[in-house]
Amino acid sequence: MEVKRKDGESFESLIRRFTKKTIQSGKILQAKKVRFFTKEKSKRALKEGALRRNKIGTKMDYLKRIGKLEDFGGFKKGKSNKKR
Repeated sequence: MEVKRKDGESFESLIRRFTKKTIQSGKILQAKKVRFFTKEKSKRALKEGALRRNKIGTKMDYLKRIGKLEDFGGFKKGKSNKKR
């Protein structure tokens, strides 16, 4: 996308023209669609993930039962359970 400054045009109006042109071209919508696209996983990968989660869950339950693990109220992906 290219926008050239006209004679005597202010910087604000140049930016306004550029923004308007990018919106009209549809590039912003396309970028937003592509941003969160994820490829579908194969059946094998889905099954392996489910088995892994199940195995971790059973191990956590066992550790809670024998008292080696305190109940943290659940684990969230990417979050720390430590108090700061």
